[in-house]
Amino acid sequence: MDEITEQPSPPPIKSTSANVKKYLFEFSLLFLAVFLGFFADSLREENSEKQQAYELAKSLYEELKNDSVTVASKIEGRLKKESAIDYMVAFFKDSSLQTSSKSLAINFLWATTIRTPVIFTPRTVILEQLKSSGSLRYFKSQRLQQLVGDLSVSIEYLRERQELEAIVYKDYIEPIMINHMDFEFQRKLFNTGLFDRLASYEISDEYIPFHLSQPELINRSSYINALSYYHTNNIKSTRLIPFESYVKVNAALLKELRQEFKLTQ
Repeated sequence: MDEITEQPSPPPIKSTSANVKKYLFEFSLLFLAVFLGFFADSLREENSEKQQAYELAKSLYEELKNDSVTVASKIEGRLKKESAIDYMVAFFKDSSLQTSSKSLAINFLWATTIRTPVIFTPRTVILEQLKSSGSLRYFKSQRLQQLVGDLSVSIEYLRERQELEAIVYKDYIEPIMINHMDFEFQRKLFNTGLFDRLASYEISDEYIPFHLSQPELINRSSYINALSYYHTNNIKSTRLIPFESYVKVNAALLKELRQEFKLTQ
């Protein structure tokens, strides 16, 4: 009998359909992995921006809150200076230049000498960081971005007005102080401390003699005009316009920051 050689059977041919399914499955897994990685990166970046926005908002809020207290004290100082100038204008109109009184001493100081309590220098560290670094983009609220811009404008206006005041003071008011201040009185008064010392002197029963120096050189009408101009066109108008503008923007920005980032007062 002839031997029949058994031929090996051919390997099964994988169906095209199975291969396609396998490739689609692998592609889907790869696509899902890429998508999830991209999504995770986007989510991480978004959370990072939100955190940065919160930190900047918190710092800006503290900066503005501190300035809101400071500007209120400066406005109070301006009102006091305006009152002192009114006193001196009335004094130069019809009072004896030889008069000596505690009220004259205090009002002369406030009208012609005291300046620091009325000068406001806003803190702008965080504001400048927002503008220079491009971090303002983290604030998604259009209203918030607008108010930050308004704040920059109001601060610049404040600076310009106070620079003008400094020029007027140097040219017209400082000469009155230099020529007619009783510097012996000033030396005794400010032997210890400055503004705190003046405040305590005002409310105390203490009295230090004060006499206008060189009264023969006083030009009443000229001094009345200089003081009146300084009062209305500088100290008062700056208080009523740029100071009030800053106060409103400051308050609006504080409110918006509280609402947007859930900050507490």
